[in-house]
Order: sequence, then C-alpha cells, then structure tokens
Amino acid sequence: MEFLDLKTQQKRIRKPLEKRIHKILDHGAYIMGPEVFELEEKLADYCGVKHAISCSSGTDALLIPLMAWGIGPGDAVFTTPFTYVATAEVISILGATPVFVDVYESTYNIDCEKLETEINKVINEGKLKPKAIIPVDLFGLPARYRLINKIAKKYNLKVIEDAAQSFGGSIRNKKVGTFGDVAATSFYPAKPLGCYGDGGAIFTNDEDLAEECKAIRIHGTKKDKYNSEMIGLNGRLDSIQAAVLLEKLSVFNDELEMRNEVNSYYRKHLNNAQHHPEQYESAHALFSITLGSESKRDKLIDRLNNAKIPSVIYYKFPIHLMEGFRYLGYKKKDLSISETLSANIVSLPMHPYLKTRDIDKIIKCIKGN
Repeated sequence: MEFLDLKTQQKRIRKPLEKRIHKILDHGAYIMGPEVFELEEKLADYCGVKHAISCSSGTDALLIPLMAWGIGPGDAVFTTPFTYVATAEVISILGATPVFVDVYESTYNIDCEKLETEINKVINEGKLKPKAIIPVDLFGLPARYRLINKIAKKYNLKVIEDAAQSFGGSIRNKKVGTFGDVAATSFYPAKPLGCYGDGGAIFTNDEDLAEECKAIRIHGTKKDKYNSEMIGLNGRLDSIQAAVLLEKLSVFNDELEMRNEVNSYYRKHLNNAQHHPEQYESAHALFSITLGSESKRDKLIDRLNNAKIPSVIYYKFPIHLMEGFRYLGYKKKDLSISETLSANIVSLPMHPYLKTRDIDKIIKCIKGN
C-alpha cells in the first residue's frame, strides 16, 4: 500500500506528458519556456484571478510577496505554529518577526479570536509593527478568510493565503487562491497538484504586486535581465515541471472528486478527523486523525507498521518549539492546542487511487480488529 501513489497517476498521463517533454527537448527553452506561460494562464483561469506567477517552490511563493511589500526588521507577521516550517521561515529570512497564533481544535487552522488578541498585544507592546497575516489552509482546508480579512482591514494588514496544501479547495464555491491580497501554493510532488521536483505559484488580482513578483523571481529584473532594478532571487520555474503540471491539471478535477470519495469513506468509519465546516471544500491533501495521547498514537503506528500500512506524523514539532526558533522566546504550553495536536496526530494514506479494500484494511487496523 502506498501513502501517496504517484505511479498510477503517471501511467494515466504518461503519453501526453512524454509528448510535451519531447517538445521541450526540441525547442530548448528549459527555463521559463512557453509551457510556463501556458501554465500560468491556465492556473489563473482555474482560480479565477487576474495573475498567476509561477516560481521555483512553495517557499519562494510565500517569500516573494513579502519581499515585494518590503517586509523586514521591526515588522511582525502573524501565522500559525502548526504547519510546515517554511511558513515561518520566510518571515525570519527577511529579518521580520513571526508572531505565532494558536489554532482551532476542530479545524487546525488559525484561531481568529486569538489572532486579534495577538495583534493587539503586539500593538500595545510597541516593539514591532504589525504588517501581515499568513493563514495556513492546513491539510487542504481553507482558513476562515471572511473573518481574517475583516481583522486585516481593521488593522491595515496584508494577507497572504498559504495555500501550499489547498489548491483546488474552495469556500462557498469561491476557489482557493482568491482570498486575501495574495495567495501562494506549492507544487511539491506530494501536493494535490504536484510536479516531479519543486515548483510553486503566486496568485493575485493586484497588477502592481504581480509585476513586482515577476521581477523578483528573476533577480529583480524588469526590462534588462542584466540590470537588476531591485533585490531579487532565482525563483524561476523549469519548463519540464510546467509540462508535468499542465498534464496533471488536465485530470485534476477528476482526481479531486476521487480524493473527496476517499475522504467520505474514511469519515463513515472514523470520527476523530479534521472538522470541515459547511460550504468549505478541502483539497484533501492529507487525511489525519487525532488519538488523544502520544502513547495511543505510538501504539497505532506500531499496528499500522506491522500491517504494512504507511503513516506519517504531520507535524511532530510545532514551529514555536523548534530549535531554530528558540530566539523568539516561546516555551511549552504557550500554544497548547498546537502542542497537543503535534503530540497525538497521525496522517493516513490519502490519494485519488486509494482502493476501498485498502481503506477497510486501515480502518480495521485502527479499530484493533
């Protein structure tokens, strides 16, 4: 049994993908070739935004808008500690300060009431200037953007939707990628829409921001590639990765439906998974359950291993307790829900091609039968 089955998917798209790759070998534009611009157009159409800017990774997709806004030392950026480290990493790289906000126990996404509390705390302390919020759409489920955007407007903050896991999701039929000032997604191979290497994309309706992001991803150049007009980075997407994404995008909606069926089947038998509010559609990047304690989780993982069923812990360490972020001064019990989730959560196999018989085997193992 596979935790993530890319082989079956590859068989499905292999012939048209090989045709695209042969075309790239013929035209020789290996970086930022025509496939990249075709992909950007199709991504923008899919989400319903004016601009989709491809880049070299989901991390760069978060970093580049922060750079475009000039965020740096003395600035506070609010985000969650229960996610992959890249979300906080990009804030620290620029010299700004990540301010962590705990999550809802039910959805695992940023708690909006606690978010406003933390913003006011930073304002009252007067040491940092609040600049932006990076909510995370964890495991594919969009965060509460109506409330988040309301808070952002109240305090004049920018919002970057961290949609690294949620491309294809929606709220009230409005697609992920359209919330906040800008959105960032990842095309890491394990994502619902993933390439065969690293890749990412930025989504926005802001014309000026889009132009800045396009320049930053190519060493800060706009007109002449040998004359940098601002500090940038090497954040370009390879043409072959764009070709992979174009073919995967052609089957993406079908795969989302299949993921939803897998999710629904799991939920018929398990009631300890992430809560999905009404009118919120997840991309089902992962299916995770909580076990109530670390010892119960460890015992389940042992049973799964013995049955040759793969599992992964996302995320074993909340970011605020990681060694690399010790300088921020957080300690245990500061963000108790995130810490509890890290101690007892486990992710089960989730992909479009997961068979019912395999899910039955997983459920049987979980229930100890």
